[in-house]
Amino acid sequence: MLFSEESYKFMYAALQEADQALQEDEVPIGAVVVHKGKIIGKGRNQVELLKDPTAHAEIIALSAAGNYLRDWRLNECDMYVTLEPCVMCTGALLSSRINNLFFATYDPKYGACGSLYNLAEEGKYNHKIKVFSGIYSDESTQLLKNFFGSIRKT
Repeated sequence: MLFSEESYKFMYAALQEADQALQEDEVPIGAVVVHKGKIIGKGRNQVELLKDPTAHAEIIALSAAGNYLRDWRLNECDMYVTLEPCVMCTGALLSSRINNLFFATYDPKYGACGSLYNLAEEGKYNHKIKVFSGIYSDESTQLLKNFFGSIRKT
């Protein structure tokens, strides 16, 4: 599937967040929330820094976007994230009513948007998210491999 130039730009911004997480010794996952062509929320994994199991990139980006709009309803927003969201993050995306989700690469161990589950699109909730994958998949995968490879060496 071909994506718009804008989609690559926003996923690149998410990759920059993931790279920053890597520099901070966090699992390199980054996310941005976009509203009307503008990034209004950014997040990267901060689980170790904050000692918070819910400090995933998606949750932090959603919180920033909600603060920016002064509303928890993000139905006019899209999220770009470097790894397929887990069950917790997918639940938050559904609750926030995100319109579109773009993710770089699948997560075969925890993914809830096509790998293990497809909570975002299955239609059992009062909201359904349109899901797209594959933008900068190789780059995201490489960041994750580098991170987990360095952990295995130590």
